[in-house]
Amino acid sequence: MCSLFACSKLSGTIIHGLVLHRTRSATKLSSCVFPITQSSLFRSAAQQQGQAGLARASEPVYFPEHIIQGLPQNITHPPVTSKASAQSVDDNLKKSGAVKLQEITKPVIETTSSESAIDTTTVPAYHRGSKYDRVPYWQKIGRWKDITEKQFLSYRWGTANDIQGKMKLHDFLREALPENIPQNEEHQHIRTRDDFIKDVMDGIDRAPMSIRIPPHIVSSIDWTKPLEDPLRRQFIPMMSGFQPDHPKLTLDSLHEAEDSPVEGLVHRYHDKCLFLASSHCPLYCRFCTRSYAVGANTSTVTKSSLKPQLRRWEAMLQYIASNPVINDIVISGGDSYSLMPHHLRLIGDRLLAIPHVRRFRIATKGLCVSPSRTLDPEDDWTDELIALVKRGRECGKQIALHTHFNHPSEFSWVSREASQKLFANGVTVRNQSVLLKGVNDSVETMGSLIRELADNNIQPYYIYAGDLVRGVEDLRTPLSSILTLEQQLRGTIAGFMTPQFVVDLPGGGGKRLAASYKSYDRVTGKSTFVAPAVKGGETVYEYWDPLASLPGNGGDVRDEL
Repeated sequence: MCSLFACSKLSGTIIHGLVLHRTRSATKLSSCVFPITQSSLFRSAAQQQGQAGLARASEPVYFPEHIIQGLPQNITHPPVTSKASAQSVDDNLKKSGAVKLQEITKPVIETTSSESAIDTTTVPAYHRGSKYDRVPYWQKIGRWKDITEKQFLSYRWGTANDIQGKMKLHDFLREALPENIPQNEEHQHIRTRDDFIKDVMDGIDRAPMSIRIPPHIVSSIDWTKPLEDPLRRQFIPMMSGFQPDHPKLTLDSLHEAEDSPVEGLVHRYHDKCLFLASSHCPLYCRFCTRSYAVGANTSTVTKSSLKPQLRRWEAMLQYIASNPVINDIVISGGDSYSLMPHHLRLIGDRLLAIPHVRRFRIATKGLCVSPSRTLDPEDDWTDELIALVKRGRECGKQIALHTHFNHPSEFSWVSREASQKLFANGVTVRNQSVLLKGVNDSVETMGSLIRELADNNIQPYYIYAGDLVRGVEDLRTPLSSILTLEQQLRGTIAGFMTPQFVVDLPGGGGKRLAASYKSYDRVTGKSTFVAPAVKGGETVYEYWDPLASLPGNGGDVRDEL
């Protein structure tokens, strides 16, 4: 695998991390392309920058002389340099009018020609625009205005400063919100901070999920416009936003308990199992599929908790070992981030030791909601993950990380560095998104999310239609929405970076392509699917659009059901 670098023949350049050096002159851009092996590049970056495994924007990366000597000799100004020749290249940069990366406040990529010369700009190759600057974005939160970068990147600090529980959220909102709230068509009665807080407190009393929000997400929400913010919609309920639950939904809509031969182990697909290691998460999503088990008890749901216990894990592992047909495992929960590092190693090594297990996936929303953990030198979770991936590769078994970004605003420079560290260390990362009304249901937003993921070396894997679970009808979209999104987005990005648009069928039918429906009545909102590979294809599974998306708000359908 090679990484391609373009350099202008008109001026010299120095690589800072991964850099493209582009010059626009009175004539057109003249460039040459040559390869540098990716392993050499990242090894040099990792050695210089330590655990983060990524060149910081303010520090150049110098490459060994043997790499430079291997480059084509007919390039007037080589685009990489050794430490010994750094000063001369810097002098060339100054003469040519180029600037160093640390002198740039915002990235600019020039792509058109001009009659007048324009300064050279240096741009990291993996950058495409979101929250590029290394700014302390958490300091806009009043209580964290003096928190340093080192403190914020500490996972221990992050968990100690989660907004967890109703009263902690109440106190935070009183600090963070402006006195007057910009009006919103959906919540027209909310005009002041007190109006907003009361609506949220009443919403929490009705919601099936408890409250837990880590500092990264808290800092990424626009508290000046809380009614419209897509992150707030995902994680903080409002009483005025609730819609009646669809008559066809159930608490465990996917029937996971029915497909569990051992507590916490879902065996629905022929050769795959879902290993629910824990029912804890670093953040609780309103739309959680497993609201029947995940998080603390709420006013409306008593949870069927899955505690991280060795005894329970042992029974699950023995079942897997005694069924040679199983070759693929998803370790989830809850969230694998909630596992202690040595527990991650224990489960991973036990699975690697089972001959017929050929691959497994570690599912966590952590990279999205608490990316600092990946960069924290005092926390061992990511080190254990990287070591586990390496051991798997040595014995010919694939281990991947599956994460869950839903909106471009969930990315920051911390997310970018965390993603780059995983990429540099050979960890395959895939993303699963949920289509949510008012969050990511537009072509523009979903397209931006897919590109953001791709540019951070995270493969967009699935986009799910929202599951039929309690208390989230305001977030669900009709099947027609996911069909339209796929139609509009397919072909706008490379096929291998285009996700699958799927429905996880109520009743345990598993994942099916949304476009593979057998029938779809857009008046009643009923669509039907069959799943031949899951349960023989005899059962017809039904998915239902939210009633509010139907003519007359689905009044006639509700009466019939």
